[in-house]
Amino acid sequence: MIGSSVVLRTRSWIVLCLGILATASPAARAADCPGNPEALGTSRTLVVDPREHPLIGTMQYRETLPLKDREVVLTFDDGPIPKYSNQVLKILADECIKATFFIVGNQAKANPDGVRKLVAAGHTVGTHSMDHPLTFDRMPIEKAEAEINGGIAWTAAAMTDPSQLAPFFRIPGLMRAEGVENHLISRGIQVWSADFPADDWRHVSSDRVYQLAIQRLEAKGKGILLLHDIQARTVAALPKIIRDLKAKGYRIVHVVPATAERPATPTTAVEWLLHPPTETTPIARWPRVPQFVFTQTRMLPAPALADLNAQIEHQPLLPRRTMAQASVAASLPVPGRELFAIPEGSVEVLLSTTLSRRAATRLAMAAQTPRAAKTKAAQGKTAKGKPAKLQGPRTAHAAPAAANDGAQPLDIAPKNAAARAAASKTAVPRPTRVASLKKRA
Repeated sequence: MIGSSVVLRTRSWIVLCLGILATASPAARAADCPGNPEALGTSRTLVVDPREHPLIGTMQYRETLPLKDREVVLTFDDGPIPKYSNQVLKILADECIKATFFIVGNQAKANPDGVRKLVAAGHTVGTHSMDHPLTFDRMPIEKAEAEINGGIAWTAAAMTDPSQLAPFFRIPGLMRAEGVENHLISRGIQVWSADFPADDWRHVSSDRVYQLAIQRLEAKGKGILLLHDIQARTVAALPKIIRDLKAKGYRIVHVVPATAERPATPTTAVEWLLHPPTETTPIARWPRVPQFVFTQTRMLPAPALADLNAQIEHQPLLPRRTMAQASVAASLPVPGRELFAIPEGSVEVLLSTTLSRRAATRLAMAAQTPRAAKTKAAQGKTAKGKPAKLQGPRTAHAAPAAANDGAQPLDIAPKNAAARAAASKTAVPRPTRVASLKKRA
């Protein structure tokens, strides 16, 4: 009897432990996946209202889906193409994973059966324009609207029940434009970007696609993964991505739009941020100034001087000493212009610069001994009337030298005796211009 009770207690303990493990492990949560009890599965379904949060994906926008840590949303663009899209569908079905597909209108037109397979498998289907142009950021809004409408029309026409089309749209190439976004928001269509890509549209290997997907997911901890179901490298990398997600404890979230029968999942505004701020994390921005509402707009009257106990009589703005000095300065006469006038060519002007001091000295000496200079010039003449070598001071060239720009010395005399004699007779001191002196200074 005692032994049987011990056995029952042991079995109950084992059952309880197994129940806890089944609740905690992702593999046990996907135990209902047919044929694959170790499948990754879909941990939960997130219902969103496109009108409440119209722009999502931190690659371009402030908000993203309200995911918890280590939660991932798989998205695929540009399909369906039977050769690769069917393989992606098979891989997801084997793991009981639900994803979101953004369909190109021309692909839905050429392969409507592929769209119906997505809906039958329980995936969410959005749209990705009609022709997938990479010019949404610069095309006219009328052309962008035609692209959006064409993709929606052909994708809905491929479905058995057009109401299954989700109001989700991803701009081709993520070439966002404010006009396009405003147009989609006005129609209640949610614009999807992504939180990180795997670069599977580039010419890289499948191993590189797998590495980028896991590395970028590990860096952010959660988010929307952007893939393409029309690439062979994506088909090869997807099983390895799912394997690592399972090994690292990540969980898959399925996103569906809210309807009248299916309300949106309750969330808070801060949950729509990729990394919500905490009380221990400083915020590197000033809080927004609140908008105050005043009950009255009438302005109060300005206070009178009597209310401030101020003296009514006039008070001088300046100190007494300053006022006295100002009055004395105002009483002085204004000097006339002739006080500052200096005759051009005067000794004062020549003495104002270093280069003209010798010229001024020679002018003063010439003024004192004019007769002596004439006598010496007359004695130097020869019998034939030709001028002889001038022996006196060379005052005849002082004035021309002062007017020179400084290119030649002031005391350079003519080279031959005839030129020197002619210069001594005809040279008259010329007034020196102040502008020339300023140049030499």
